Amino acid sequence: MRYGYFDDHNREYVIIRPDTPLPWINYLGSQAYFGLISNTAGGYSFYRDARLRRITRYRYNNVPMDFGGRYIYIRDNASGDVWSPSWQPTQSNLDTYECRHGMGYTTINASKDGLSARTRYFVPVGENLEIWQFTLSNQREEVANISVFSLIEFCLWDAADDSTNYQRNFNTGQVEIEDEVIYHKTEYRERRDHFAYFACSEPLAGYDTQREDFLGPYRGWDKPVVVEQGRSMNSHALGWAPIGSHHVKLTLEPGETSEIVFLLGYQENGRDAKFDPPGSQRINKTGVKPIIAQYLKTEVVDGAFDALRAYWDGLLGVYQVNTPNVHTDRMVNIWNAYQCMVTFNMSRSASFYESGVGRGLGFRDSNQDLLGFVHQVPDRARERILDLTATQLPTGGAYHQYQPLTKQGNNAVGGGFNDDPLWLPLAVVAYIKETGDWAILSEPVTYDSTPGTETPLFEHLQRAFQYTLDRLGPHQLPLIGRADWNDCLNLNIFSEEPGESFQVAPLKKDGTVAESVFIAGLYIGAAQETAALCAAVPPAIAATLQDSGSMGVAEFAAYCTTTASQMERTVWKHGWDGAWFLRAYDAFGEKVGSQSCEEGQIFIEPQGICILAGLGLADGKAETTLESVQQRLATEHGIVLQQPAFSKYYLPLGEIGSYPPGFKENASVFCHTNPWIMIAETLVGHGDQAMDYYLRINPS
Repeated sequence: MRYGYFDDHNREYVIIRPDTPLPWINYLGSQAYFGLISNTAGGYSFYRDARLRRITRYRYNNVPMDFGGRYIYIRDNASGDVWSPSWQPTQSNLDTYECRHGMGYTTINASKDGLSARTRYFVPVGENLEIWQFTLSNQREEVANISVFSLIEFCLWDAADDSTNYQRNFNTGQVEIEDEVIYHKTEYRERRDHFAYFACSEPLAGYDTQREDFLGPYRGWDKPVVVEQGRSMNSHALGWAPIGSHHVKLTLEPGETSEIVFLLGYQENGRDAKFDPPGSQRINKTGVKPIIAQYLKTEVVDGAFDALRAYWDGLLGVYQVNTPNVHTDRMVNIWNAYQCMVTFNMSRSASFYESGVGRGLGFRDSNQDLLGFVHQVPDRARERILDLTATQLPTGGAYHQYQPLTKQGNNAVGGGFNDDPLWLPLAVVAYIKETGDWAILSEPVTYDSTPGTETPLFEHLQRAFQYTLDRLGPHQLPLIGRADWNDCLNLNIFSEEPGESFQVAPLKKDGTVAESVFIAGLYIGAAQETAALCAAVPPAIAATLQDSGSMGVAEFAAYCTTTASQMERTVWKHGWDGAWFLRAYDAFGEKVGSQSCEEGQIFIEPQGICILAGLGLADGKAETTLESVQQRLATEHGIVLQQPAFSKYYLPLGEIGSYPPGFKENASVFCHTNPWIMIAETLVGHGDQAMDYYLRINPS
């Protein structure tokens, strides 16, 4: 069944029916304010951090799925009929429906019973608010008397606490209503200096801020009593569940169109300017009122949307290709680049599968992501590198994640993923290659976000490499720690307790035996890249780095070259399995990813990363490896992580065997690792094979 198509001219994906197999989502925002929005207007918004600054509430794993979002209800006041142009939440039968997911915006068009509605959702560049630009046209031959109701449900900021700590949260919700703007100020009276607001451009017939008053007892979003009756309760939330709903009445002549602008936004006040008047408990709105007034104007909204389109024109225009394959052009010129920027902003922390609660931005993830977007936003890439480096530990190790709001590292999803540190040098090299900004190497950066510990970024790179060399196992391969790139290959956990997290559980083994061939290949590649970088450092920069107290440029280059060569010899001695690279050695020193294994004989990760580091290019072993990948791992829909899949849970291998065969890390297709093989194929001259693999995972 066909659900949509690509519109290349407008750079949009067009969904032509609302009942997609799963919610198909887009992302709003580009700097600090972000939102997830599905093709039926489901999703939520947040400021910087999807856990700590969640603005609207969303319930994951809900039934029916994808309930909760940015809803508009249309009520015919003559007949009492109610529908939503986004289909959800009323699920009314629409005469027409179309959703257009574009670059940083989503437009939903629908019609029913002679009324045509369009809602365009977007976040203006540089602003901490989102706009719902709603238009309603009367295509009937008679006057239409209509009520329009907006709806959002506020989250009480901390998304994890909001979904669990009911004994407190049912007693803290607070709002203010002033000039027909709904202000959400839970905890503002005490520890918070930020608030949210929900505004409407038109005079209100009513409003609601208390969920149960709006819905009615035992009712859901599909049939609120307020909408059914066509009359708001003017409820004022105090405790329980704050919402925001505006009621606007429209009288449309035949052929007439009316526009309503809704604003949902976030604002902060300084601690000494929270209240107006001082000493009261009322929000000081002097800073936010001009913003609200500005963006409730249609001409300003139109200009902001044009600016958003221009912003994405600039980002996508940095790199364009013209190939004989329309699917390649479509993805490379539009959707791959867009995905890279979205991934930079989110780093997988918030989606319809990552709830935004269990993790922040990953250290490994964010450094990897930088390789894909550095050419688009080099200034922000620089900032991201320095933010990540500031969380590096004095040992050269890394927190597995950091919170984007505080920029502090934490172990909430575990630590000791021993590949993490090596992604930093690769990110720095990629950035300097793109920009020529050698000065970044001299930037003073803290360790563990601790003032007074600053050393030049150049020394941080040295510690990243030394972290690996300080942790070598019996075969002189890098110790894997908790895991490497494959977070579910946990060779030191040995978890037998129900409900125990593989990511944070204590290691049952001392970690001095289990080794990773993948990390070895990563080390070689990163060291080679860094040595080449050092060879190109301008003399003036090299002189400043020489005085920093760490290795100088020439010494560090020699260090990288020597240790990379030694690691390569080790891989050939202990990491080659005859037709492909081993994956690892477990905590007993047994091979993982070997022909001698019953299951999990070959893994994709070391094959790609070792060839990218140059292993086997000179003697044909790279070609042999890629033939093994093609024969054993390649499928019609992409290259799987390993084969054969694990049919049972192997205690020494960790989480990977907890998934059924073909699911997640147990032999499913991860798009992330597929390009490693594509690049490897180009290195051995197999461009056609690389393109074949690319098209297998190309959704176009």
